[in-house]
Amino acid sequence: MLTDKQKERYARQISLEEIGLEGQKKLLNAKILIIGAGGLGSPAAMYLAAAGAGTIGIADSDSVDLSNLQRQILHSVKDIERPKVISASESMRALNPDVTVIPYHVFLNDNNIRKIIRDFDFVLDCTDNFSSKFIINDACVLEEKPFVHAGIMNFSGQLMTYVPGQGPCYRCIFKEPPKVEMAAPGVIGAVAGTIGCLQALEAIKYITGAGQLLTGCLLTFDGLKMEFRKLKLTKSESCPVCGNIAGE
Repeated sequence: MLTDKQKERYARQISLEEIGLEGQKKLLNAKILIIGAGGLGSPAAMYLAAAGAGTIGIADSDSVDLSNLQRQILHSVKDIERPKVISASESMRALNPDVTVIPYHVFLNDNNIRKIIRDFDFVLDCTDNFSSKFIINDACVLEEKPFVHAGIMNFSGQLMTYVPGQGPCYRCIFKEPPKVEMAAPGVIGAVAGTIGCLQALEAIKYITGAGQLLTGCLLTFDGLKMEFRKLKLTKSESCPVCGNIAGE
């Protein structure tokens, strides 16, 4: 049961037909993992905490740098040189004490990621490098965990959602990481905010069952033209992770 304070805090969500009391209870019981406490992870974490996602894991191995503050709104000047997951935890708890935050100050790799994601209902890929995105995708597919991918660069962004048994995974579309990682691209902070918020929305929709997810679709955003496009995606039967070849 929700307390009177919780009913007051989440009143504007509960009043939505698609959420209601049952949807809010689902959020309060949910366990959501955010991988990356940077430009995408910051708005996603704050809005999930505000929405009352009961348990939020936050994974990042970095510490706060001055150059992060242009877009990473989880952190402030006082947090420079502190681990991002500690700063993130404090910001989320300050916003909503209902939320249990589990920090993972670790770089996720093939050896540890599956054990960590196993405890969560939904995963957000808020990382900024290709190799991590493929590691997250492969682990989520193998552990049968739904997740939302996102990427940003300059004035543009993209996102897609994978649900086990529904549509293609990230590797179906992008095949494999580039041989050499790109240098960190420039980005407008408001674009990170836009795409990170959409990731949080996908997580909320998955947990509550509201609306339609971005399964089988890639949503792209051009901030200079202020245009969204939704591209239909096709599952690759030869995908080594989720395709027919994976089960051979």
